[in-house]
Amino acid sequence: MARIYTTDDKYQSDVIKVFLTNDKYDANLWFYKVDDKYDADNKDELWFFTDDKYDASAIICWVNDKYDADLIVYKTDDKYDARWNQSNKFVGRIG
Repeated sequence: MARIYTTDDKYQSDVIKVFLTNDKYDANLWFYKVDDKYDADNKDELWFFTDDKYDASAIICWVNDKYDADLIVYKTDDKYDARWNQSNKFVGRIG
């Protein structure tokens, strides 16, 4: 599962800069937010947001400009729609 920790410091070396888009076809990844970390499996597409940086499998920083982003994501309302939409260097590295 992807255990996501969010930070405001986009200049840390291990931070993935993420832009949230409303156009799912513009996104590299369609993710689904789960409420319990045990509801997800070892996939990049299912995100559990954690408050513990050391429990996270990925650290992200939300950015306001998609051209500043390493990854463009779309939040889906259906768990079964969550998937990689476009190739990206982070495939397999978030979860």
